[in-house]
Amino acid sequence: MEYIVSARKYRPMSFDTVVGQQALTTTLKNAVKSGKLAHAYLFCGPRGVGKTTCARIFAKTINCQNPTAEGEACNVCESCQSFNEQRSLNIFELDAASNNSVEHIKSLMEQTRIPPQIGKYKVFIIDEVHMLSTAAFNAFLKTLEEPPAHVIFILATTEKHKILPTILSRCQIYDFERMTVQNTIAHLKSVADKEGIQYEEQALAVIAEKADGGMRDALSIFDQAASFCQGNITYQKVIEDLNVLDSEYYFQLVDLSVKNKVAEVMVLLNDIVNKGFDGGLLIQGLAKHVRNVMMAKDPQTLPLLEVSEQARQRYQEQAGHVELSFLYGALRLMNQCDINYRQSSNKRLLVELTLIEIAQLTQPDDAGAGSGRKPRRLKSLFKNLIQQTQTKNVAQQVATVRVAEERKEQPRESQKPATAAPRPAIKVSQLGMSWNNLRQQSQPKMQILPGTQGIEEKEKAEREAFSQEDLELQWMSMCNRMPQRLSGIAARMKNMNPRITEFPAVELLVPNEIIKAEVEQIQRSILATLKLYLHNTDITMTLRVAEKQEQTRILSRREQFEELTKENPVVEKLRAEFDLELA
Repeated sequence: MEYIVSARKYRPMSFDTVVGQQALTTTLKNAVKSGKLAHAYLFCGPRGVGKTTCARIFAKTINCQNPTAEGEACNVCESCQSFNEQRSLNIFELDAASNNSVEHIKSLMEQTRIPPQIGKYKVFIIDEVHMLSTAAFNAFLKTLEEPPAHVIFILATTEKHKILPTILSRCQIYDFERMTVQNTIAHLKSVADKEGIQYEEQALAVIAEKADGGMRDALSIFDQAASFCQGNITYQKVIEDLNVLDSEYYFQLVDLSVKNKVAEVMVLLNDIVNKGFDGGLLIQGLAKHVRNVMMAKDPQTLPLLEVSEQARQRYQEQAGHVELSFLYGALRLMNQCDINYRQSSNKRLLVELTLIEIAQLTQPDDAGAGSGRKPRRLKSLFKNLIQQTQTKNVAQQVATVRVAEERKEQPRESQKPATAAPRPAIKVSQLGMSWNNLRQQSQPKMQILPGTQGIEEKEKAEREAFSQEDLELQWMSMCNRMPQRLSGIAARMKNMNPRITEFPAVELLVPNEIIKAEVEQIQRSILATLKLYLHNTDITMTLRVAEKQEQTRILSRREQFEELTKENPVVEKLRAEFDLELA
């Protein structure tokens, strides 16, 4: 007997057997019962959700000579029989992916003139209609606008946005939904029962998730798994056949991370990598798992979990002992890792660092400080070493004093116990020096946040005098330190020159009202920064749109360099000597 794949063998033959599209099938059945049929329909949605299947069922039903009271085809009359035997002359199917030229459409349009031999309508089903060329669309447009009374067009596509608006406006549009995991599992169960195949529900859940909302994909994967498992579809065999990472790994990673067990997380990661799984896919899968745990924490979001009932209970169990702050932090870190993964030259190290940071989100030393931005285990180790060193030094000093007392000698000043003159505490940040530390010591950090207070002013009032040159210097320095997200307004502010009108009042000329509005959003932060760097808390700043005669042309960097070389020829000599180029 010839073998037929499940996607074809169990293809729905009536509206009632269509899975997951109850709203659409009900609408179509009501249209058949009432006889109110449009001349053109557009079925759109992702692959494998039943667009072409519903088009065929609809075409058969509207030509049925004895439709049922529910709006279904009788499957007995000559029209239904000819359709089921694939010899119907009233239903034409065209694959627009391979027949997308003007000639193919013109040939199809010529057939619309011939009335149906059996039944009421001639139905033209055009699959993947978005593949038609622009010329073919235009050739099709006139017939679609005013078709003969006996013609109905059913168009199907996965990419509705590629279809001309003039086509869309002449069709009734039906949007097909993706299959839910529960609907897919239920349908796979019925197919397995009919085929006499044993299964584990968790295994069918893996197949449904792998199908990503497509029933045809689910049935194809089901056939593959049935062949591999030889009639007994189990969870372990399915994940082995589909090369899917066992969800148990994700549960273990979260449990270990909550307990700050970094070493165990690294061992588990090594085990996963040795099984041949990519680190980027691991991060994506773990992010999806953490998202599901977060959805399981609240009864309102619990229905958003598209998993089996057994997995749903497991997620709820883990959500009960995981804090929401940990889930937020973990998702943020994994999202950043996913963004940087492709550009990373050492991908495994990036994944390891991400998992280390996740595993230290709930570490006590993190409270209120890093929030998972950097590992704190190293810092904790330094703290312990410093405390041990200080304790050892104190003990040595006390022993020295005791020996001195026994010898009736006055101890030297440097040998006095630490209790007499407490030693200053050593900070971890003072161990070593980096460029970042040097920059932070040389100048305070610039933080401009639109809509916030900006940098806090000093409590002690300062009224130091400053010159116009000081103002311009600090203005340019502030623009250079502004964060990346404000790079646009920072570049415009570099071309503005604030000036002292009546000390310590400062006036800033802006070129237009739009830029003025942008600067006003961060004006308080700018003012606080100037007060801090110029050491004067009485500074005020006003914004004014420059008059036409006050506006000057903004020079480019090359023009600025040329002006500079005119005033200082030695600059050009320096450039030529070192063979420099202007960036």
